[in-house]
Amino acid sequence: MKTKLMSKNLLIPLSAIVIAAVFLFNNIQALPTHDSQNRELPSLAPMLEKVTPAVVNVSTKGSYRENSHGESQLPDFLNDPLFKRFFQFDIPQHKQQPSHALGSGVIVNAQKGYILTNNHVIDNASEILVTLKDGRKLVAELIGTDPQTDIAVLKVNESGLTEIKLSNSDQLRVGDFALAIGHPFGLGQTVTSGIISGLGRSNLGIEGYEDFIQTDASINLGNSGGALVNLHGELIGINTAIFSQSGGNIGIGFAIPVNMAKSVMNQLIQHGSIQRGLLGVQIQDLTPELASAIGADTNYGAIVAQVIPGSAASKAGVKAGDIITHVNERKIKDAAALRNTIGLKRPGESAALTILRGEKTLTIKAIIGGGEVLPHKSPAKTGVNGFDAQKLHSSLAGAVFGQSINAQGLQVLHVKKHSPAWQSGLRTDDRIIAINRHEVNSIKELEKLTKLLKKQKNQPIALNIHRGNSALFIVVR
Repeated sequence: MKTKLMSKNLLIPLSAIVIAAVFLFNNIQALPTHDSQNRELPSLAPMLEKVTPAVVNVSTKGSYRENSHGESQLPDFLNDPLFKRFFQFDIPQHKQQPSHALGSGVIVNAQKGYILTNNHVIDNASEILVTLKDGRKLVAELIGTDPQTDIAVLKVNESGLTEIKLSNSDQLRVGDFALAIGHPFGLGQTVTSGIISGLGRSNLGIEGYEDFIQTDASINLGNSGGALVNLHGELIGINTAIFSQSGGNIGIGFAIPVNMAKSVMNQLIQHGSIQRGLLGVQIQDLTPELASAIGADTNYGAIVAQVIPGSAASKAGVKAGDIITHVNERKIKDAAALRNTIGLKRPGESAALTILRGEKTLTIKAIIGGGEVLPHKSPAKTGVNGFDAQKLHSSLAGAVFGQSINAQGLQVLHVKKHSPAWQSGLRTDDRIIAINRHEVNSIKELEKLTKLLKKQKNQPIALNIHRGNSALFIVVR
């Protein structure tokens, strides 16, 4: 996009104007350059001259299948794992041949030779080769990988390396300037600029643990594992994916926040593997409607729908209906943020949970658990609010949920179609545990609560239900 400056009658890219304004008005520390009339001009070049030697090219030797016509392998950039993840193409398969996939990496510890990159860049590689900006080619050792976050750590034994300083990605804001550095299309090191377009992007189905930085700084094929830096030359993310329907950059790229990458890297270096921490709760986002229904005075956090008996949360005293707003003073925006934060801790670590319970704010210390903790599944008639329910007996618990445990709550026998309960998502065999955070264990309690709530004009009813292995809140109006 271009804009016309009438006073000079020149065409100047809008992005150049914006970046110049940032340097002029926000006192960014970059060395000045000069134009033909010896006038000082702001430039990113001095900062990039210090940073770009820390961004390397990563190539791998693995295998691909030659087609049935015996044609030669695809161009190197088409072997980039980033391309293969987003753009599928069918090639007749025949036999395997060597391949050379291209990606990028970032030196984060020059003394020890540690390099961060994406797991999908080096996945299935039999040999990993790192090429520095000055042309040196080094064989890299794979320290460890974590497919769930798409992080891999490499190590090279070489002196005279340049490392990049790590920033604090928790302090990023939408609108901050960002530069992507990598090796797209095998062209050589390339720098593109843009802004942070979004933060905390999750539920994209790209990784198991997602907390992406979204940027419009061009990320192209071969940029996988490269650096996303701020205007001070500090690493804020590892470029990992793009969204595109054409194969080209359309201004939607994603990077793994450096804080997440650093946490994973430290575990891989120290332990060689990742052990996920578990709190032992079923959680969901605190929506405005749900917050209104339970009278919660907050617009962020993860609400606990179920606490698994014997879990870390249970031992710490967490209860269903609690809203977790912070972990070790780190703000928890939603359920995905809580899952990411706890999942990046190792079992045995302690965590201070800030919890809203009714009108009280509590701080609870939990010792993070590990291993797979499955929720206990639990399995008396009246019709209210468009559904029939009955007391849940122990004998029925085993029949419905496959285990004999203490009966708690009410079993939904039938939900009238098109009723408010049906439209809100309540279904047959759901188990109602609480209404507006008040536990219900009898038909009397259910009727009393619903009558009381009906007297309050426009007061929604929040049902805490268990469904199979899951627990959730639904709001009935």
